[in-house]
Amino acid sequence: MRTSSQFKRGALILAGLLLASVAQSAAWAQTTLTPAQRQEARVDARQERQTQRIQAGVTNGSLTAAEQARLNQEQARIEELEQRIEQDGRVSRREAVVMERAQDRASHHIARAKHDRQRARR
Repeated sequence: MRTSSQFKRGALILAGLLLASVAQSAAWAQTTLTPAQRQEARVDARQERQTQRIQAGVTNGSLTAAEQARLNQEQARIEELEQRIEQDGRVSRREAVVMERAQDRASHHIARAKHDRQRARR
């Protein structure tokens, strides 16, 4: 026969397991992103990397001031495109492809500008 203390201990263990399960479910629900949210995070991360690449080119002298201005302008246009695409709260597959291509072109432009043998004056 179970004593009162054994019963209480069992009930506490059960309650703890239930609480842990609920907490885990809540955490999982918060980290589950919709496809649009994943796309937005991917775009934002890539924009940040491209901005860092431009800054690295300025720092090491492989980008001139004119190249930097042109590339920064292109990044600003991509940001505006992103805002327009995400305005309705939904990103279609076609819109995601348009965004991806714009970033691909910008990445290509960054690489070409950094390796075109033009150097910033120091």
